[in-house]
Amino acid sequence: MDVKKQIDAYINSQPDAKRTDMQALHMSILKINPECKLWFLDGLNEQGKMVSNPNIGYGFRIMKYADGTAREFYQIGVSANTTGISVYILGIDDKKYLSETYGKDIGKASVTGYCIKFKTLKNINVDVLEAAIRYGFEQNK
Repeated sequence: MDVKKQIDAYINSQPDAKRTDMQALHMSILKINPECKLWFLDGLNEQGKMVSNPNIGYGFRIMKYADGTAREFYQIGVSANTTGISVYILGIDDKKYLSETYGKDIGKASVTGYCIKFKTLKNINVDVLEAAIRYGFEQNK
């Protein structure tokens, strides 16, 4: 199955309210960066065991590790979790930047060094979330 179909199937597998929010968020990210590479990670390890929530990835970056190795990965990730939705903004060196820049204005969300977690889109300021996503894409060019 191609990535777009995997993403559609994942979004459509969510309960009604979360599905609506995830679809809106997906469309919003594609509007911000229409040409971005799409990823889908099913959350399974090599043995087929669930080790993380499935997630949708957007964009492209090279992750460099301390041992000198590198691998391709996405810039922005979206995942349904048990209490809502997580948006991952990867590649930001300053781990306080997201919370200090967007945390006070985003609404009812938890903001960490690379993750913005919220229950529903109606609980947050979507314009602030989109600004954080734009920043994430710009940092990883």
